[in-house]
Amino acid sequence: MLARLGTLHLRVRAITEGVLSGLHRSPHHGQSVEFAEHKEYAPGDEIRHIDWKAYGKFDKYYVKRFEQETNLRAYLLVDGSGSMGYRGPAAAMTKLEYASALAASLAYLLVRQGDAAGLVLGADRVVQAIPPRSAASHLPQLVDALAAAKAEGDTRLQGALDWVVEHAPRRSSVIVFSDLFDRDEAIVKKLAQLRKRKHEVTIFHVLDPAEVEFPFDDPTLFLSMEDSAQVEAHGRDVKKGYLEVLHRWLADVTRTAAEADLDYGFCRTDRPLEDVLLPFLARRERSAA
Repeated sequence: MLARLGTLHLRVRAITEGVLSGLHRSPHHGQSVEFAEHKEYAPGDEIRHIDWKAYGKFDKYYVKRFEQETNLRAYLLVDGSGSMGYRGPAAAMTKLEYASALAASLAYLLVRQGDAAGLVLGADRVVQAIPPRSAASHLPQLVDALAAAKAEGDTRLQGALDWVVEHAPRRSSVIVFSDLFDRDEAIVKKLAQLRKRKHEVTIFHVLDPAEVEFPFDDPTLFLSMEDSAQVEAHGRDVKKGYLEVLHRWLADVTRTAAEADLDYGFCRTDRPLEDVLLPFLARRERSAA
């Protein structure tokens, strides 16, 4: 799969800071950078950054501060909660294994093109956080962390989102891999808040085919993978109601993502990984053109 992806570049829709061999468009012209704020002049500040118009208006020296030009920083946020450990009979991988494979593939592409990739593994807390780096030697650390990840704990992505808000500079790319079975029903709206902070947000919504189709007909004992809850039911009796609730929920997630300008992709774990990645990269290629 990586051989097929080797000639492709991961592009972002949003205008990114800095110029990387023409790969990403930049909002800056020549050597200028984006203005961030004013600060009072202090000894040691660059005289060339003094805002003379502000001096004429306020009779004080103010220095213009600018955001640094950087290449793309991507934060791969992988849901490592207990529900991500589910694997139905039709899938070759658990949801966490599938999400990790997607995340590792994108990390490979990002580092290959000189961008920085980092990892935030979350459940009911931040399990592990690896800041973004663009060095090729950084990739094995990301892959090892994903390979060692265990599905456990409640789905509460808010802690991972808070970590990203605290550490990510503006115009970063935040790529989320999750089944979105979060205790907070408004988690997609919380992700939309990252978009308001000028981050680019992508959601890979990972579900097992058994969760989508509910192929249970006989009396079945359903066990929660995140707490001690259990339900015994006849599959045929609850299938219709389950699917109605599921479809309403998926429609709501899709609508909320579209309204917030989030890049949303639905992923079934019985589909080949390239069937998810290649259309995603093609969309990015078109949007960056």
